[in-house]
Amino acid sequence: MIQKKRTGRRAALSLMICTAMLLGGLPASAVTLEQVKQRDQLYCGISTETPGFSKPDAEGNWHGLNVDICRAVAAAVLGDKNKVKFVPLTDTDHVTALLTGKVDLLSMNFAWSMSHDTLIGLDFCGVSYYDGWGFMVPVALNVQSALEFDRVQVCIEPAGRSAGGIDAFFSRYNLEYKVVTPGKGQSAADLVKSGKCNVVSGDVSRLAALKLEFADPDDYVILPELISRRPLGPVVRQGDDGWFNLVRWVLFGLVIAEDKEITSTNIGDTAALEDPEIMRILGRENGTGKGLGIDDDWLYRMIEQVGNYGEIFDRNLGRNSALQLNRNINALWNRGGLHYGPPLN
Repeated sequence: MIQKKRTGRRAALSLMICTAMLLGGLPASAVTLEQVKQRDQLYCGISTETPGFSKPDAEGNWHGLNVDICRAVAAAVLGDKNKVKFVPLTDTDHVTALLTGKVDLLSMNFAWSMSHDTLIGLDFCGVSYYDGWGFMVPVALNVQSALEFDRVQVCIEPAGRSAGGIDAFFSRYNLEYKVVTPGKGQSAADLVKSGKCNVVSGDVSRLAALKLEFADPDDYVILPELISRRPLGPVVRQGDDGWFNLVRWVLFGLVIAEDKEITSTNIGDTAALEDPEIMRILGRENGTGKGLGIDDDWLYRMIEQVGNYGEIFDRNLGRNSALQLNRNINALWNRGGLHYGPPLN
């Protein structure tokens, strides 16, 4: 099964590379920003049914961190966060959709890796969420760290162990384990409920969603260790530097606003502050939009309508969401995390 899974990944990557050669080999258009302005709508590719990142509610309205990244770009460029057409995509059609111009931007759980960055004709604009493989255990197991594991039965979510580095982790720390593979029609949650495994491993964002499938999510805890790196973030076509710069600085702007404690609720009350960077966020100093091809109020609109990065995280993944994920490495650089925005000057 493992070999089949690896073969499937190679085939998928080969398909992406072939698509890039056929569709992305020509110089990418350098007028995406102008196309979005003329259309007066952003076409944003998102994942389907990904809790916390992109999922529609009962009325068909999309919610999630990736969704809010799209809305922030729309607010910055078009002045209205709602001027977005969300295009649900899968792991097999997302690259083609971007390279053919079906979407202007991908904001989905697409991992930044060397092959994705160099072989397909894509540019990753930055990291909106630092993900990685980790472990979830029942509270009753009474462990605080994966280093305490002893002869555990590990279920993989989703099935397929190579991406998570499971074997390397257990071998490195000389821990005994057994991988239990879900059968046809089974999920890792089914195996945990039936007592066939007492540890679940997978992307931490996926484990947080998996907790919600249990009768009492508080009976399970995600351990602090990450055993792989899986940075996620918005993606554009290579060759359109102006559009790449704009999306990248939208992402930076969300982080910088949180760093400066500018939120959607207080942004109208900060006119008296003398911090030059805050004045640039407010659009009170000329020049922040010039190099991006938009006006200087772009940051103000974006934060007022969508919020800063911390607000986006909290309502979709963190303390104000069902997933209840801790910030951890997704905190700001000066609060123990990795998120960092270059100076606004």
